[in-house]
Amino acid sequence: MERVGQVGSPGWRGEFRSWRRAALVVAVGFVLGSLLSELIGVALPQGSATREFFLASVSPSVGPLSIDLRVIAFTVGPVAIRANFMSIVGIVGVAWFSKSLL
Repeated sequence: MERVGQVGSPGWRGEFRSWRRAALVVAVGFVLGSLLSELIGVALPQGSATREFFLASVSPSVGPLSIDLRVIAFTVGPVAIRANFMSIVGIVGVAWFSKSLL
């Protein structure tokens, strides 16, 4: 009986690589989507419905997190992710491009 997915099993490294690839696709897709959003914001006229559709976003945030380790103390945050329609387009585009490279 083969134990796929457990550390040391034959399929474990492939699963780890696919997780890293998915994280990279999402990160690059968000960056590409934000660049596309900025371009659309510049290209489309102010107040148009199309511009509002492409630029409407949701921004969940976590915020400020204080960490005290006795030797060093620091505060992280607030951290926010701004997602909109063009972010989804960017993620799908990067996923399609990375799939075509395989």
